[in-house]
Parts: sequence; structure tokens; C-alpha cells
Amino acid sequence: MNQAMDIRIQAPPSTLLQPRAKLSSQNMCPCAKAQWGAFPTSSLLKGPLLARYPWVLSKVQSVLMEHPVKNSGKSGALVTSESQDISITSLTGNEKIGVLLLNLGGPETLDDVQPFLFNLFADPDIIRLPRLFRFLQKPLAQFISVARSPKSKEGYASIGGGSPLRRITDAQAQELEKALCEKKIPAKVYVGMRYWHPFTEEAIEQIKRDGITKLVVLPLYPQFSISTSGSSLRLLENIFREDEYLVSMQHTVIPSWYQREGYIKAMADLIGKELLKFDCPGQVMIFFTAHGVPLAYVEEAGDPYKAEMEECVDLIMEELERRRIYNSYTLAYQSRVGPVEWLKPYTDDVIVDLGSKGVKSLLAVPISFVSEHIETLEEIDVEYKELALESGIVNWGRVPALGCEPTFIADLADAVIESLPYVGAMAVSNLEARQSLVPLGSVEELLAAYDSQRRELPPPVVVWEWGWTKSAETWNGRAAMLAVLVLLLLEVTTGQGFLHQWGILPLFS
Repeated sequence: MNQAMDIRIQAPPSTLLQPRAKLSSQNMCPCAKAQWGAFPTSSLLKGPLLARYPWVLSKVQSVLMEHPVKNSGKSGALVTSESQDISITSLTGNEKIGVLLLNLGGPETLDDVQPFLFNLFADPDIIRLPRLFRFLQKPLAQFISVARSPKSKEGYASIGGGSPLRRITDAQAQELEKALCEKKIPAKVYVGMRYWHPFTEEAIEQIKRDGITKLVVLPLYPQFSISTSGSSLRLLENIFREDEYLVSMQHTVIPSWYQREGYIKAMADLIGKELLKFDCPGQVMIFFTAHGVPLAYVEEAGDPYKAEMEECVDLIMEELERRRIYNSYTLAYQSRVGPVEWLKPYTDDVIVDLGSKGVKSLLAVPISFVSEHIETLEEIDVEYKELALESGIVNWGRVPALGCEPTFIADLADAVIESLPYVGAMAVSNLEARQSLVPLGSVEELLAAYDSQRRELPPPVVVWEWGWTKSAETWNGRAAMLAVLVLLLLEVTTGQGFLHQWGILPLFS
């Protein structure tokens, strides 16, 4: 990774940006000028994005000629805020500014669990079926959601009967709106969830009713992944393409922000505070646990999630070292589902291994979550804690999610302000807006817009691969799911079978 990683935050050719939006020194924020200067011009021109939008070349060259900047040569540097140097008047004018926070969503009651799970598994970015079988997406989602809902209900019941995600995200939106107001940006902040209320579509309708003319889209996922930010952005893109008002509305996307200084410092603050609760803070193993993704997303589709996660952990540890905290640390991935291989090492395996190696004190850090929900309150606080104690770990602690931590909220406000010079319309014409910008089932163009090094990315696997290939386990898992689906369809057709006998499929009777 290089110093210019945050170019993804402000570069005009984002997925939802106008291909011909203006890019000049007059509307480029100071930090971005320096970031552009950190790239050799030739490296900017190698990727598919600039091959598709050659107009960027002349604009970039003109900026570099007008504002030559020395390259610091540093790699993996923090992205510091420069919002205080931006002219507020030039950013806002008479525009009505909105910020759309995107998040996963969660069931608020036990009755919501099964329909929430259906929405989740019906998403092609969560379960990626071969193209010939995509018509089975919803039947498969129905089967999985019905089968999993009893166990999921137990988990939600143990944390109070529902997810607190909406309540916390609403509070984050309110605090972000206050922080922007304090920075002289009169913006309204909205919340759009991917799989439960308030759905993204509901937030968009409110944005239209309020007459917003400039919109900053901010996924509440620090690191970009196909299955989180990517899925939400695909949905948003489809909504924009079909709406005349949204096609002409100026907007931009902040796809990931794990490198931002405020976020890194906020995480370090929380870790340092929790370490002091141990009798011997220096002997505590810092255990970063992130939500996992299928390995195929990274190896076959080019998902940058793993690389961004590892760099994020390195930046946090560097910040802790500056504070004279030199604890050992490790990173693992949790929440895997299904028969396919996910990112390793797995959290539960690492906990057992650490216990066997004599680690006695462990501090869990939920690195990919900024809000408390089922993965933190039940999976980490209950399941993993119990596993740790059984494995010989004596002292267990957990860093809380960021929530409304002031440093974190202030940094999000700065990120919004720094992105405002790059708002633009989706397309110069309605015809162009109707064209597919990110084909369903492919992430190449989506990731190209966010890849700071502008490298070619491998396309996702769209055909069957046989034999001992790196995707063999993926396809074996899919074959197993299809076999299960065939049995499901037979039960639905005949009304008989072990699932009916067990009462799992009464609604199909």
C-alpha cells in the first residue's frame, strides 16, 4: 500500500460519480493535491478505470504541473485531516447537503429474524450462485433463513431480543450531524440499511423529499469488501439509475476510511483504556478479530478486504507503539458460514491455539465493527469468551465498538468535508445513466474505482472449474448447496420429507 491510498475517497471516477466531472486545482482539497503528487503519472494510467475515462489523464497532468509536490516515499501512512484548510463557502454555497450512512441493518425483534436472514441470503453478493442457477437465489435464501432462524433467534434473545444496530447508527448520525454543524457545514445525515429498516430505499425517498442537492455516501465499514460496502453501493447504483431526480443529483462516495488518523487514534484510545483494566497490561495479547469473507472473494474476485484489514491493524499497532505500548498482537476472522473456505486464521481456532501456547490474558478487539451488534455482543462476548476460558486463558477483555466516540465522529465529519469538492452528477445524460456501471456478479469495475494503485483485477469465476484448482472447494460447496436445494424443491412439490416431519417447513405446506 502506498501513501496515496485515500485517493479512493476523493477521486472523481467513483462508482456513483459523473465520468466527466471536473477535476481541477480549484476544487481539489489540499490533502488530495499532495496525494496526487505521490503517484508517478505512468502508474495512474495502467488501470482499467483510466483506460475507460482517458479525460482524467489531461486533468491529472495539469494538476501536477500547476502544483508539483515532493513524494515522501512513505508506505502505509496515515491519512490526516485537511478539512480546516478547505473554504467552507466554496463547498456549500446555496446547496442542500446530505450524508447517507450505509450499514448492514439488523432485526429489532425476534419476529424480524427470519425475514432479515432472507434479505441477507437473497443478496447475490452474499451467496454467489453460478449464473445458470441465479433464478434459485430467493428459494435458497428462503430455505437457509428458515433453517437458521431458530438458532439465530436464540442469539438475539440472549442480547435483549433484537439488534441494537439501528439505535446506535441513528445516534451516530445525530452526532455526525452535530459535528458537521460545528464545522460550519449545515448537512442532514440519513441512515440506510441494506437488509432491514430503515432500508436504503427508504432513506433515498426521504433525501428526495428534503430536496438534497449534494450527497456524500459514507458506508460505515472501515475496510472495503464486496459483501459489505460493495453490496450497498451496487444497490444504491441501481436506485440512482432508475430515478430522474437522483441521476442529476450531485454525489460522491467514501468507499473506505480505515487509514484515517482520527479512526486509528480512536481505536488506539479504546485499546489503551481496556489494557489498563488488566493486572499486568504489558502481558496481554491484543487479539484483533474481524468479520470474515469467503476466500474466493479475495483470491478470485480481487476483494481488497484482507489487505486493508492487515494494513489497518499495522497502523493501529504503530500508533500504540508511539504511546509506548508494545504488546504482542494477532489477527483472525470470525462469523464464517457455509461449507466454503473463508479467510484464515479462524477466530475460534486461534483462541484455542493461544490457550495451548500458554497465553493467559487476551484482549479482543472487534476491528471491522463500529457498532455493537450480534457479532460483538453474542459471538465475541459469549461464545468466544467461553471458548477462551475453556482453552486455558484466564483473563479476558473486549474493546467496545467505537459507537459515538468523539474522536471517531469528528474524523468522519472531516472525511465528509474533504469529499465535498468531488461531488458530481452520475452521468451527463439520462441515456448514459441507464448504462450498467457495475455488472451484477462482477466487481472488477467497482474495485477499479477504489484501487489506489490502479492495477488490473482478476474477474470473478463465472464458469465451472473441475479438478484440484484453487476454486475447487468453492464449487464443491456450491454443488452441496444445490443438492440441498434439489431436496428442498422435492419437498415443496410433494409436501413430504424429513424437513416437514421436523416442522422446519410448515409454511410450504
